[in-house]
Amino acid sequence: MAVFVTTMGAGLVAPLLPVYAHELGAGGLQIGLIFGAFSLTRTIFVPYFGKLSDRKGKRPLLTLGLFFYFLTSLLYTASKSVETLILLRLGQGFASAMILPVAQAYIGEITPKGKEGRVMGLFNVSLYGGLSSGPLMGGLVKDWFNIQASFLGMAALTFVGFMLCLIFLPAETMSEKNGPSVSKSSVPYMKLIKIPSIFSLFVFRTCFTTCIGITWAFLPLLASTKMALSSSEIGTVVMINVLIAGLLQVPMGYLADRFSKKILTISGGILAILAVLYLDRAESLGGLILVNGIFGLAGGVSFPAIMAVGVIEGRRTNAIGSIMGLLALGHSLGMLAGPVLGGVLLDFFPFHIIFMFGAIVLIAGTAIFWRNN
Repeated sequence: MAVFVTTMGAGLVAPLLPVYAHELGAGGLQIGLIFGAFSLTRTIFVPYFGKLSDRKGKRPLLTLGLFFYFLTSLLYTASKSVETLILLRLGQGFASAMILPVAQAYIGEITPKGKEGRVMGLFNVSLYGGLSSGPLMGGLVKDWFNIQASFLGMAALTFVGFMLCLIFLPAETMSEKNGPSVSKSSVPYMKLIKIPSIFSLFVFRTCFTTCIGITWAFLPLLASTKMALSSSEIGTVVMINVLIAGLLQVPMGYLADRFSKKILTISGGILAILAVLYLDRAESLGGLILVNGIFGLAGGVSFPAIMAVGVIEGRRTNAIGSIMGLLALGHSLGMLAGPVLGGVLLDFFPFHIIFMFGAIVLIAGTAIFWRNN
């Protein structure tokens, strides 16, 4: 529930930020920096917090991260410049490094053996459920009121997540009675990344998320400038992606426990490549929804398998927090590289070039995963 309401708050403003920044006078690179700033600090700190959670416990980091996220969310209401937005995104990225990867590691520790796919898939419903409902809500709130109301909604939802963890989340000494415990020793990241299966997980996650970063940063701008869609329509387009991915988490999690995780991951990569290549060719709201829905299908097919392999490898290496930290690092790198590089390309080339760039990156990531698994 804490992850659900927090990601709902983040999704509330994500599709609005590119258009809002454009209204403040931001160019393509600055829009990319606004999205990339979040991932920059997240990239820097998530390996540290992942490793720290293996040694010190996960509940304190979760509650502290949620509180910091709430404070920075409140400050969005005072943002009146591109520079302020970039600073606030830097702060939120720092707080985010203590939330999702640590929550995933917490769940991974209490997951029974042989049920990694279904349990992580079930937990990921909270992530995708929040991200899918947030954009639509944010678009409606902005159309009815203004973007400041959307910012306040993000802060309020994050505070609810903080209170849920503070009051109701069991200490890990209690939760570990119901599942296998994990060694608190710290495994160096360089040792983990040299393991072919872990390296390929990291690369695929980075490349897949690069495409997500490009889509989240520039699809709203494409929809606003090329098709003149409203905020609620843009929110619907973004929502479809994560809604479909979220609906597939549980069934694909069950399938990942019984079927080849490699085939599921590669299939998701191929679907995402096709979707990204056709994003800018959509000529209507319905076309955008269809193509973005295929992109969501790709994430729904591959993500539970990726997380299941991460739990298995984390249990095998006694470093589940560090493994989740590595996967979160790949996510952050992709969300940093996609918007920033896409913004640079957009300042010189049309939209289809940045989507083609994303497809090429994902082709490389899928090939590396296929070869190392």
